[in-house]
Amino acid sequence: MERRQLGKTGLEVSALGFGGAEIGYQAASLSTVERLLGSALDAGLNVLDTAECYAGGEELIGQAVAHRRDHFHLFTKCGHSSGFDAPDWDLTMLEQSIDRSLNRLQTDRVDLLQLHSCDESLLRQGDVIALLQKAQEAGKTRFIGYSGDGAAARYAVECGAFDTLQTSLSVADQEPITLTLPLALERGLGVIAKRPIANAVWTKSTLPEDDYSYPYWERLQRLDYDFLKTPEAASVALRFTLAQPAVATAIVGTQNPDRWARNAALLEAGPLPPDVIAAIRTRWQAIAGPDWTGRR
Repeated sequence: MERRQLGKTGLEVSALGFGGAEIGYQAASLSTVERLLGSALDAGLNVLDTAECYAGGEELIGQAVAHRRDHFHLFTKCGHSSGFDAPDWDLTMLEQSIDRSLNRLQTDRVDLLQLHSCDESLLRQGDVIALLQKAQEAGKTRFIGYSGDGAAARYAVECGAFDTLQTSLSVADQEPITLTLPLALERGLGVIAKRPIANAVWTKSTLPEDDYSYPYWERLQRLDYDFLKTPEAASVALRFTLAQPAVATAIVGTQNPDRWARNAALLEAGPLPPDVIAAIRTRWQAIAGPDWTGRR
């Protein structure tokens, strides 16, 4: 598995990372997660990304691979009360939530602690950033980051407080390519791409409007990329995301132990040719509406 440097953190990360949302929300069994993460780590994956609000995701990761803590970089996110009797972003709750995450993950520190999609006004107040910096000074995290999109993500890069940006980026979500990635590259922030294949919504003939992925499905219906009609669609989509400047790793979630190998195989074709990247970008610029903003 190819390794890349995560910006100024200096962390060498695998091009593919594991996202813990699906195993948490779908209540995967511990034995499934042990097999899934064990085989992925053995094959070279070294990024595990989760969050306090992914149901039992943190606990499953802690139970499954805490004994291999030195084999991977551990990222989590914070901000949602998720069981605490306090509003989201309450500072006392946030501090308690960070400690709870460490306990769930069975570790004394994470490699990256990220604010989980708070809005720009909250970032500008500075309190939540200061709290992450306090956690960093206490040794609870090596680096701090912001996970989110749009104007808030832009401010997170501009303010100079963060080491990384995690943002939605795919053939169906290209706003960051002009909004945040150039500045992130200039400032040395490592970029983590979430939803890098847009939930593979092109594989569905229909999708209900209340489905979270529906905006991606609708966009791709209009974009009508030729490559989506080929067996290489997932490979092209993933390689497009990883070709964007500053992107170090793409987070893909699954609870299927066999899918990790298939995901890794998508990259075997090597870098996506520049003319293919240009064609995808040209089509986006011609079709995308002004409301096709990043998906939180």
